[in-house]
Amino acid sequence: MQRILILLSVILLLSSPACAAVKVVATLPWIGSLAKEIGGDKVDVTTLVKVSQDPHSIEAKPSMIAATRRADILMYNGLDLEIGYLPILMESARNPVINPGNPGNFNCSAYVTALEIPTSTGRENGDVHPLGNPHYHLSPANMKKIAVGMGERLGKADPVHAGFYRGNAARFSTQVDRKMKEWQGSRLKGKQFVSQHRFFEYLAAEFGFSIVGYLEDKPGIPPGSAHVQSLIAGMVKQKPHAILSTSYHDQKPARFVSSKTGVRTVTVPHDVGAGGSRDWFWLMDAVIASLE
Repeated sequence: MQRILILLSVILLLSSPACAAVKVVATLPWIGSLAKEIGGDKVDVTTLVKVSQDPHSIEAKPSMIAATRRADILMYNGLDLEIGYLPILMESARNPVINPGNPGNFNCSAYVTALEIPTSTGRENGDVHPLGNPHYHLSPANMKKIAVGMGERLGKADPVHAGFYRGNAARFSTQVDRKMKEWQGSRLKGKQFVSQHRFFEYLAAEFGFSIVGYLEDKPGIPPGSAHVQSLIAGMVKQKPHAILSTSYHDQKPARFVSSKTGVRTVTVPHDVGAGGSRDWFWLMDAVIASLE
């Protein structure tokens, strides 16, 4: 009888809310990867967007709404990158915990100093992000701050394991510092690139290279012939090191410009999972290697 009571007690303990994994819903692969890094086996992570998808062009699906409805924490990029589907998910999920201002709403961009905040956001300027450039996840400095914030937020959702989350965040930051010594030894400083989209500005700022032109005349809008011809003329004079693109962009404009200038095109891994990357550190190694 005593053994049965002990067994029942163990079952009740393991099934109690205090031992249940924190349900995290992440919009993008890098956010889901970081949540697993910080949360370990204490979190259950669902990632909404696949690495093969253009993060600017995602539509809300019933499966996303269902996952968001069950979430303890919704983690997202912010700076309006998810503007096309995230408000729909939060409204349809009817899960007040994840609404802005509540503990279950984790906006990664709250820990970032945004670059390229526009002075004008009219449609004539293209698909401009009014809060600034949202592609900050290739910035080691930003990732350290986000990791610490994520550790604190998971600790509030699961106070029993708060020390575990903070410890993992601290280890992540230490590993970033260690890898920075390796990455800063790369041959990127002073190089010049042309980019298809405004995707590499944070990386350029931290690693000392320049983006001297864009295939897109305006963000999110395919280039017109006049812009392409002007870009080609400039590239012939400047001789940039490469044209940078990502796997979710149309490669035809980059290949055309490459054929006219002799400047090679490099497809840079853009998120965790691209180029075989298993986590953010793998991603950064692949990004630095492709640019070198």
